[in-house]
Amino acid sequence: MGWVFLGILVLLVIFVIVVYNALVGGRNAYKNAFAQIDVQLTRRYDLIPNLVKVAERYMQHERETLEAVIQARNQAVGHLRQAAADPSNADAMRRLSESEQGLSGALGRLFALSESYPDLKANQNMMQLSEELVSTENRVAFARQAFNDAVMAYNNRREMFPGNLVANSFNFQPAQLLEIEAPEKREAVQVAFQ
Repeated sequence: MGWVFLGILVLLVIFVIVVYNALVGGRNAYKNAFAQIDVQLTRRYDLIPNLVKVAERYMQHERETLEAVIQARNQAVGHLRQAAADPSNADAMRRLSESEQGLSGALGRLFALSESYPDLKANQNMMQLSEELVSTENRVAFARQAFNDAVMAYNNRREMFPGNLVANSFNFQPAQLLEIEAPEKREAVQVAFQ
């Protein structure tokens, strides 16, 4: 009888160790995935001042728009630092998401206004910076998808039975997805027949 009890106890300890290690591995995976987002967003933030500098030469009357882009960029940089310090902090992830949406909106206004300045549109530096920014946006989207996949896998391990027993016992907190929605993606496509 004592051997059976000891065998059950050993199996239970092994089970807890396996589930605990899977949870730690999942947490480390989403933190690593966030590090990739950090790299791409930092690259994006570093491109923006150069873009504004080029645009400034042509858009002197659009000072408010240029300042809005820089302000949105600076706010996003601060929120990225907070999120990078602790990717498991749901509030930091929410603030980063909101600041990214604001920055995307400000950049959208800048690009819309730049259409009114043919010399700016034709400027080689502006075209190159715009292309790099678009490329970086794509990299951010891929990194964000990898991060969100890692978060989902971790949260599934944390919430599903019997992993939830171990997760709750060792205080594994849920991770927050990074959702950066562009408002224009939610709008219906307008079709005009002429």
